[in-house]
Amino acid sequence: MRIDEFGFPNLVRLSDFAGRSSAFLARVDHATWIRAAATICEAGGRLISLWGAEEAPGIFAISAAYALEDGILWLQLPVGDGHGAGDGYPEISTVFPCAIRMQRAAYELVGLRAIGAGDTRPWLNHGNWPADYFPLQKLSSGTEQFQSQEADYAFVHVEGDGVHEIAVGPIHAGVIEPGHFRFSVVGEKVLRLEERLGYAHRGIERLFEHVPALDGQRLAGRIAGDTTVAFTWAYCMAVERALCIQIPPRAQWLRALLLERERIANHLGDLGALGNDAGFAYGLAHFSRLKEDWLRLNNQAFGHRYLMDRIVPGGAATNIDLRFITAILTQCDHIDAQVRVMQHIYDDHSGLQDRFAGAGILSERVAKHFGVCGLVGRASGRKTDVRVDHPYPPYHEVQVQMVSDERGDVAARVAVRFGEIYESIRLIRTLLADLPGGEIVSRIEYTGSPSRGVGWIEGWRGDVFVALETGASGTLLRCHCHDPSWQNWPALEHAIIGNIVPDFPLINKSFNLNYAGHDL
Repeated sequence: MRIDEFGFPNLVRLSDFAGRSSAFLARVDHATWIRAAATICEAGGRLISLWGAEEAPGIFAISAAYALEDGILWLQLPVGDGHGAGDGYPEISTVFPCAIRMQRAAYELVGLRAIGAGDTRPWLNHGNWPADYFPLQKLSSGTEQFQSQEADYAFVHVEGDGVHEIAVGPIHAGVIEPGHFRFSVVGEKVLRLEERLGYAHRGIERLFEHVPALDGQRLAGRIAGDTTVAFTWAYCMAVERALCIQIPPRAQWLRALLLERERIANHLGDLGALGNDAGFAYGLAHFSRLKEDWLRLNNQAFGHRYLMDRIVPGGAATNIDLRFITAILTQCDHIDAQVRVMQHIYDDHSGLQDRFAGAGILSERVAKHFGVCGLVGRASGRKTDVRVDHPYPPYHEVQVQMVSDERGDVAARVAVRFGEIYESIRLIRTLLADLPGGEIVSRIEYTGSPSRGVGWIEGWRGDVFVALETGASGTLLRCHCHDPSWQNWPALEHAIIGNIVPDFPLINKSFNLNYAGHDL
C-alpha cells in the first residue's frame, strides 16, 4: 500500500530519499490513528517505532513511524489540552505487538498513557524516579535526583507439577550489559521466558535537547558502540533532510563503505562467539584474529577502530587515499578466503551442527507477528532490508543482494552472517571501484527555521531510525532514536520455548540484541 492512498488531508512530504523512498508526516485524530494502524497491518506494513513528546507546556503528541511500500509514514496524534497529558491515546499493541514495550516507555518518559493497553508495568523506571515524575516533560530538567524505591517486578508466574523458576541476571559474567531473564522450566526444558530490561537507561533523549542540531552526531554515535556508523548516519540523514542539505556523492559512498565495514566487523565477532558458545574454541580464536585485523585497518585508514565520529552532517569527516584503497581490497580478498574456509569447517563439524540445527527456532509467523527485522528476521524468512526495499544513496546504485534463510534456527542465523560477510565484501569492492571524486562535506548554511527530519539506515542488527525536530535557534526540540532490538527482544522469549536452559546463551548470542541501545 502506498502512503498517498490513505488520503490524509494534511499529509506533508518531509523529504525524498534518492532511490525509491520518501518520508511523510500527517497529524491525525484518535479515529484515524486506530484506523491507520489496522490498515497498515493488513497491507503488510510494519511499525518502525513509537514515541511521545511534549510539544509545548501541557501540549503533547504521540508519534508512530510506519514502513510502507513507498517509504516512511510518520503519524502524530495530539494529546492534551494545555493542562496535562489528557486522557491518553488509543493503544496499538493489539495490532502491532512490538508496540507494547514502546508504549510502556512512552508513559514513563513523557506521561502519555496507552488507553486499553493490557500491560502497563514499568519498563525503564526501576524505582529510580517517582511514578508521577516524567523526565522528558518540560517541567523536568532531567537532572533531578531521587532515592531509589525499587519494588518487586510482577513477573508472570507459570504453575504446574514440577514447574520452577530460574532467575538469571541482571548482572552477568564478563562484560555483558545488564538484563534479567526469568525462566519457567520443568527440569531443563523451558516453558516460558520473560525478560526485564531497562537497567541501562541513560537519558540520551534528554541530552539531545542540550546539543546543537549540527553537533548531535557525536551523541548519536555513542548510543551503541557496535552500531556507531548506523546511528550516526541515521542522525545525520535526519538533520540533512530537515535542513535540506545536499551531500557530495563521494561522501555518500564513503558512508556506505564505513557501514559495510561495521557490518563485517560485527559478524566476524559473532561467528567466533557462536562457535565458542557451542564448545568450539578454535572458531573464537580464528574469528577474533580476523576481526582484530579488520579493526586495525579501520584505525589506519579512517582514524578509529570502530569508525566513531567519521560521519558528520553534510558528509564525511575523513577521506581515503589510494594506498588504503589498495590495502582494503587486499584485505577483502584475504578475509573472503579465510571466512569461506571457516564456513566449511562450521558446516562440516558435527558437534557444532548438533548445537546449531533446530536450536532456538523462530518461525516466520512469529517473526511477522512481532515485526522482527534485520538479520534475525531474514534468517526466519522475513525478507526486509532498507538497503533493498527503500534504498538510499548509494545503495540505489550498487544493488544489494539480500541474504536470507527459511529455517529460523541458530544454524540459519549463522548462515545469514556468513552470507552477509560475502555480500558486504562485494559491496566494498564495488564502492571502491566506482568511488566518485570531489569534496567529502558540504558547506551548511543554517537558516534557523523549525523543521523535521527522519533518518533510516540498515545497520548490522536491522534498521536504525531517527526522527527529530529542530527549533528556531538551531537546537533540538526532540530527537528520538530507535534500535531494532525493540522488535527483536520479545521474539527471543518465543525462540527459547521448548529448548533447554543450557542452550539459552547460544540462542541469545545468535540474536545478539542491544541492551543499552534501546534503553534511551
